[in-house]
Amino acid sequence: MDTLFAPWRMAYIEYAKVGKEQGCFICNATKSDNLEENLVLYKGRHVIILMNKFPYNTGHLLIAPNRHLADFAQLSDEELLALSKALVQSIEVIKRAFSPDGFNIGVNLGRVAGAGLEGHLHIHVVPRWNGDTNFMPVIADTKVIPEALKDTYRKLIKHVEIFKNI
Repeated sequence: MDTLFAPWRMAYIEYAKVGKEQGCFICNATKSDNLEENLVLYKGRHVIILMNKFPYNTGHLLIAPNRHLADFAQLSDEELLALSKALVQSIEVIKRAFSPDGFNIGVNLGRVAGAGLEGHLHIHVVPRWNGDTNFMPVIADTKVIPEALKDTYRKLIKHVEIFKNI
C-alpha cells in the first residue's frame, strides 16, 4: 500500500479536538481584526466571507451571517439579502482569481446533513474544474489541494473590491 503524507491535515484533526473549546470559528473571525490569520476576505455589516481552512478545493469560501444563527428562518430580511449578494459577489471573485469550470453551492443544516459547525449557518462556495475528481478522493478518500491556503488567500484578496454594498 502506498502512503501519502499530508501533514497539514493534522491541523484539522487537532482542531476537531480543541475547536469546540475555542468557540465558534466564524464568530471568532467576525470579532478578530486579524483578517489574514482568519482567512477573512470581507467583513460587512451583516455578513462575513472567509476561506475554508479545510477546503474541498482551492478557493473554497464560506459565507455566513455575523450573528450566530443556526437556520435561515432566524435571519432578518437585511441578512438574507446580504447573504445573497455575498454569494453572487463571491462567485465573481473566485472566477477572476481561478477561472473554474463550475461551482458547487451548498448549505448543510444539522449534523445528519453533514454540518461540521451546526450552530452558525454558513454557505459553502466550492469552485470546480473538469477532472478535479480523480482517483485520490474516489479510491483513497483523500483530496489533494495543490496550493497552500496563504497563497490562495493572496490570489483572492486581490479581487475583493467586488465586495460592496453587502
